[in-house]
Parts: sequence; structure tokens; C-alpha cells
Amino acid sequence: MISPAEARRAARNAGAIAAASVISKGVLFVWYIVLARALGETHYGIYGTVSSFIAVGTAIVNFGMGPIVIRDVARNPAQAGKYLTATLIMQSLLAVAAYALVNSAALLGGYPADIQYYLTIASISLLVDILGNMTNDVLLAQERMLASSLVAICHIFILIGLAALALTLNYGLLGVYIATLLAGLIRSSLLWALVLRGGVRLQRLDRSIARPLLVNGAPLAASAFLSLAYQHADKLMTTRLIDTTQTGYLTAAFVVIFGVIELLNTTILTATYPMMSRYHGEGETFGFIVEKLAFFTLVISLPIALVLSLFASHIIIPLFGANYSPTVTVLRILIWYATAAMVTNVFAQALVTQNRQRRLLVVRAIGLGSNIIMNILLIIPLGISGAAVASLLAEILVLTVLLYGFHAPGWEQRRILTHWLRLGGVALVVAAVMLAAGQVHFLLGIVAGAVVYAFGLARVLTPTDWDLLYRLLAAMPGGTFILRYWKRDVAVNW
Repeated sequence: MISPAEARRAARNAGAIAAASVISKGVLFVWYIVLARALGETHYGIYGTVSSFIAVGTAIVNFGMGPIVIRDVARNPAQAGKYLTATLIMQSLLAVAAYALVNSAALLGGYPADIQYYLTIASISLLVDILGNMTNDVLLAQERMLASSLVAICHIFILIGLAALALTLNYGLLGVYIATLLAGLIRSSLLWALVLRGGVRLQRLDRSIARPLLVNGAPLAASAFLSLAYQHADKLMTTRLIDTTQTGYLTAAFVVIFGVIELLNTTILTATYPMMSRYHGEGETFGFIVEKLAFFTLVISLPIALVLSLFASHIIIPLFGANYSPTVTVLRILIWYATAAMVTNVFAQALVTQNRQRRLLVVRAIGLGSNIIMNILLIIPLGISGAAVASLLAEILVLTVLLYGFHAPGWEQRRILTHWLRLGGVALVVAAVMLAAGQVHFLLGIVAGAVVYAFGLARVLTPTDWDLLYRLLAAMPGGTFILRYWKRDVAVNW
């Protein structure tokens, strides 16, 4: 089982990242809303399309090295300098290649000239960002989450400040992209300073480290490319098959989805990855960690999915404005895609920890292929709703394949599925309560649903689940305050 020191460290790491995410992602979410209103649907669609090209390009730049660096440096901290040297050389070259590829794809794909123009400028960030990402990976491997999180917060505020200034001066999208590049340079400089001050130094390229990074990272890079391609295929194909205005509606929904995933999923997975790496291969602990991560991901995401799907109109219109009303229907579908994606990410990280990147590659290829086919079949007759449905169905397929194909000591599929089904039953009851109470007022529906969900969890969570949750809360920021009112006969030994 997990030692008290390890559990305390993981919980504190998660707490540091969570605190930073609440601030940075919350501020960034507000900024995206302001940006959507400032640019309008059509230009926001251009912004979303360009961002999708760049997101797919990041898979080429990273080349799957980040998780491997975190895993290996967490196991052997003395090798940090050699890994940093290898990634600096290889990922810089990959960034140049990615820049050429994404711009060539836009040209050969027949995208409008304005999209090609903005992409030429914005995709410089592929090189700027990777210089920061490679040092951030070292900080995460060293479990210096607090330092990494502080830089993330500073970066967001600098980015928003510079971009807001550009918009105020009427520089439009061009000004936004220049502000993004400047903020990225500042972020990379800060992260390099932290790593160097921590004692890590660049060394001569070690081929015994560089070669395995390429070989082991290649399947992971291909998997990330496929994953990002099908995450953004809806926007890219909507722009190509319909127009950028429809992509603007889709991008607005994606902003909400991105915020949910980043806050509730990426934060925890980033914090627990070093611990998962250390416990892989040691008895049943690894399977236990994966089981609990997947289950608690569902516990947290289900009520949010219900709220956003049932009351989307009460959220989108006040946030983005009446012009974005088509986004309501899209969000009601995509929030369930987000729920499936968050659970999928747990299994994807588990496979990486097990060094089963090739299996993950096959699964991602299945997901991308099915997503593209369904987009072709559904976008024309259903518009942007068809793109959302295609993403949801593809993600459910990927999750199903991963769930039935995952194996580890301590992992019992039948027990887990039973647990999930009981939680699903609670969610159905909560949905009915929300619908009924929501007829009076949507806030009443949310409150009533939350109360019923809390009572339902009392019957679904096992004593082990409650004990684990209690201990985690004790180590989280603000946990002491919560435990003043929630008493449980559990020894808090971390």
C-alpha cells in the first residue's frame, strides 16, 4: 500500500497544482469569454481553427518525451541534466519541423488565406513553448509543483495583460498572437532559471538517453498526435466543410470543456504521475491507484456534466452572449465527451506508466479513424451538433477499448464495473430530480440535484473510499477547516 509520506506528498502536490489551476485556469476561462465577445463569432472561429492546428503540432514537438522524462527523472534524479540536454536538442529540431508541417497542412488543405496568415505567426509558439515545457517536466519530476504552479499563474496574467492591451489598441488577432509569443518567452525564461538554480546543468548529449527517448517516445508521440487530432478534428473539419462562424460556436463550447478537463483531470493526473511511476510493479498498489483515480474522476465529473447538459442555456447565454446561442446544443453533447475523456486519460496515463505506449497508439488510431468517419457523415446533415456527436461516440469507443484491455495487479474489472453502475444509477435519479426542480428555477434544480447526489454517494462509496477521501482532504489546502465539521474514525497519519 501507499506509505503515509508518499500519500502526503502526492496530496500536497495535487493541492499545489489544484490551487494554481483554480487561479490560472479560472482567470484564463474568463479571458476566453472576453476574447469571444471581443472578436465575434467569425474571428473566434479563426482563432479556434488556428489553435487546433497548433495543438496538433505540439504532439510532434513533444514527441512523447515529457511523460518519459518525468518518469525516468523521478526514478533517478541525478540524470536530470542529461535528460534536459537531450530534450533541448531534439525537441528544438522537432519544433522547426512541426512549424513547417502545420503551415503546409493549412496550405494543402485549402484553408482560407486569413487562417494561413495568422497560423504563420501563431505557430512560432511551438518553439517558444517547448523551451518552457522541457524545463517544466524536470520540475514536475523533482516534485517541485509549487514553483511550477507559480510560474503558470504568472504566465497567465502576463498573457492576458499583454493581449488585452493589444485588443485595446485595436491590433485584433495579430496583437493577441504577438502577446502570446511574448508571454511564452517570459514563461520559458522563468522555468529555465528555476531549473538552473536547482542545480541541474546541461551536459554533453548522452546517446544512451537520447536514443531511448526517441524510440520509447515515438509510439507515445503518435498516440498524442492521434489523440489531439481527433480532439480538434471537429473544429478543423467544421471550418473546412461549413465556415468559421460555426467553428466559433464550437470553439466557445470547447472553452468550457477545456476548463473542466484541465481543472478536474489534468491537475490530479500531473500530480500523481511520479507516484504512479514509483509504484508500478510493486504488488497491487498500482492497480489500486488506477481504480481509485478512475472512480473518483467519475464521482467528480458526473454532477458537473448533469448541470451543464441540463442547464446549458442558463450558462452559455449570460457568459458569451445571445449571438452564441447555437453553442448551447453543442455544450450539452460535448460535456459528456469531456466526462468520457477524463476517465480515458486515467487509463492512458496508466498505460504510459506500464510502458505500453504501442497499445495506446493502436487505441488512439481507432479513435481518430472513427471520429473522422463520423464527422464526414454527420457534419453536413447535422452541422456543429454532428461534430459534437462524432467526438462523443469516438471517445466512448476509446474508453471502452481501454477499459476492457487494461490489466494490472489489484485491478478487478467486475468489481469496478459494478461500482460504476451503482454510481450511474445515482446519476439517473439526480437527473430526474434536476429536471423536475429545474422547471421552477434552474438554481433550485442544481441545489436539489446536489443534495440528492450527496445522499446517493453515501450508499455508493465504500468505507475504503471514504477513508481515502478523508485522508486526502486532511492533506489538501483547507482540509483542516473541513475536518473541524466532518469527523470520521480514521487515523490521519499524513
